[in-house]
Amino acid sequence: MAESTVDADLLDRGGVGLTIHGRRATITLNRPDKLNAQTPHTWFALREIGQKLDPEVRVVVVRGEGRAFSAGLDRRLFGTEDVDGSPGLISLGKRPTEQADAEIAGFQQGFSWLREPDRVTIAAVQGHAIGAGFQLALACDLRVLASDARLRMAETSLGLVPDLGGTLPLVRAVGYAKAVEICLTGREVTADEAAQIGLANTVVPADQLESAVDQLAEAVAQPAAGAARETLALLVQAEEAVEPEQQLAAERSAQLRRIAEMAELLGS
Repeated sequence: MAESTVDADLLDRGGVGLTIHGRRATITLNRPDKLNAQTPHTWFALREIGQKLDPEVRVVVVRGEGRAFSAGLDRRLFGTEDVDGSPGLISLGKRPTEQADAEIAGFQQGFSWLREPDRVTIAAVQGHAIGAGFQLALACDLRVLASDARLRMAETSLGLVPDLGGTLPLVRAVGYAKAVEICLTGREVTADEAAQIGLANTVVPADQLESAVDQLAEAVAQPAAGAARETLALLVQAEEAVEPEQQLAAERSAQLRRIAEMAELLGS
């Protein structure tokens, strides 16, 4: 896919960069002077990428430019004025409930597609990943952290809740009690602790983050596309409270689809 199929103006307004090389897409939060703080335009740009990404892309890496992955919400959103034509939190709170709910649902779509089984997503996290930044990292299948990474779910300290899809993957990764502690205290989770409690797949020195992500991206792109997609779907289902027989049946169905596709390719 050529980057031009995604609205360049939307990417620019959201402070989001997109590059594609073969089977890999790299999404870069590109507001380093603001520690890659996010606005609604960030989420619209991410949603547009998810909608327009070519099926041939097998791996998506999400990273931040500069010394932070993302420091969370742009502070202007806490004011009374709209931000770059999008509603701030106060303005959003004054809208009819159904309208505000639809707005937030649109924001969530910027993150939710990262967990779809069509491709593997990797967060490359350096420096601060706070609030929406933490949730963006949680939206990805895999997380590689630089040793200087600091994760923090800061929403409750601001009188808010995590609402960009972060609560479910957090509980699944660390368990209910630890998720309660992380969210309600708003404390920092260091890279080493993240590795210990299941939030990070690996931690590397900051100067090795890019090469570590490159190696992982190459490794997870090796399986056949159909095999990877079916396996991801099975693993997502396995996280849910399904009966063993349901999972076994799902595995059989997925395998039969794979065998049928392979037989068709061999026969063509």
